[in-house]
Amino acid sequence: MVYDPERAGGLPVADGPSGVRPDAPQPAGKVIGSDGGDADRLALLAVDDIQEFWEGHYLPEWPGRFTPVSELVSYDSTDPLAPDLCGQPSYGDPNAHYCPTSDSMSWDRGALIPVGRKFYSDVAIVAVLAHEYGHEIQHRARLVDDDVTRTIVKEQEADCFSGVYIRWVAEGHSRRFTISTTDGLDRVLAGALYIRDAPGDVSDPADGHGSAFDRISAFQKGFEGGPRVCADIDEQEIAQRGRGLPALPAGDGGETPIDDDSLSTLLELLGEIFHPAHPPTLTVGGDGSCQNAKASPPASYCPATNTININLPGLQKVAEVKDEQHDQHILQGDDTAFSMVTSRYALAVEREQGAALDTEQAALRTACLTGVAQKAMARPITLASGKSLVLSAGDLDEAVSGLLSNHLVASDTDGRSVPAGFTRIDAFRSGLIGDADKCYQVFP
Repeated sequence: MVYDPERAGGLPVADGPSGVRPDAPQPAGKVIGSDGGDADRLALLAVDDIQEFWEGHYLPEWPGRFTPVSELVSYDSTDPLAPDLCGQPSYGDPNAHYCPTSDSMSWDRGALIPVGRKFYSDVAIVAVLAHEYGHEIQHRARLVDDDVTRTIVKEQEADCFSGVYIRWVAEGHSRRFTISTTDGLDRVLAGALYIRDAPGDVSDPADGHGSAFDRISAFQKGFEGGPRVCADIDEQEIAQRGRGLPALPAGDGGETPIDDDSLSTLLELLGEIFHPAHPPTLTVGGDGSCQNAKASPPASYCPATNTININLPGLQKVAEVKDEQHDQHILQGDDTAFSMVTSRYALAVEREQGAALDTEQAALRTACLTGVAQKAMARPITLASGKSLVLSAGDLDEAVSGLLSNHLVASDTDGRSVPAGFTRIDAFRSGLIGDADKCYQVFP
């Protein structure tokens, strides 16, 4: 079911509304510092729902029993007079927190919730709060020790618990929220882009929260496996889950301009990775018209001529460095563009193998082979031209962002993708940790 184009994490793919149910009960509870606005009403409704979930799903083998957090706090991170919370200033901190010393949960109504609702959805905000409530669960169940447990373990376990709760919502059990397994779940996954560790944020990954790719992986683990698999997360499990993933350098590796030179270098590099007998040719400009495939700008592949056509202005626009917090725009960068072109090269490789190119399986196989290429691009490869092109920190997050926003990396020759971003990311990850043979095996 993981690789079924008509499923997302085992659930049937279905469109539909996502957000607060029309007949949802009114939020109940006291919030310290609340302004009574929509942001606080949404957050309190989310907390009510998350608590109802854990009342029924707190595992019997865990110590004690589930009890709700003792205190809920709302603050405005844009207000210089915002209070200190859990011993830390909240001004300039657009976030949500669980404080174990006071058994309290807080959220920022000034920036976090408005931005999250704008770029993602109400349910994406609910998922963020479910993550914070996951910290309450891990402390209540004594799954972590703040003096010993590394930050990355605590954070990925909380991401996993968020996935467990969102699965319950997606199955239709929530009285307050609903979510589709297509666009609705995609927007929740995209929320990991906003709360990821950006390149250079931490010097030691074990002291951070994880990249967007890390966090989505942990969320999907909980969505597919339930609370017991989350409770098993430790440093060894994280290392095992990451086995085979490319090791990217720490810090900000910078961005590569998208131009004729970098694109020709990319195609030369892909030739060294896949070794096709008949490499595709690259054309820049034109409309990408083809007698046996539809154009999929800004990067199109024509099987009839074995040609990749690039709309350079369009591809450059996709590669402009942007993110949510600084640019009020979903994450993108050079690898958003390079992964698109790589996917069109992958179709040429598939054509040479005699594989079908216009099916849902072809779309996922293409994402998988793009992952294979990205894994190889994480290390320097000697090219005849003497040039090089190597992925840097943050590039995989840019590629994942594209999988959720434009879908081209996981599409067939006509640019058609599969409906669930959850499945597109699973296919891409399969290539990152596997090889080309696996891509043809699981996506025949």
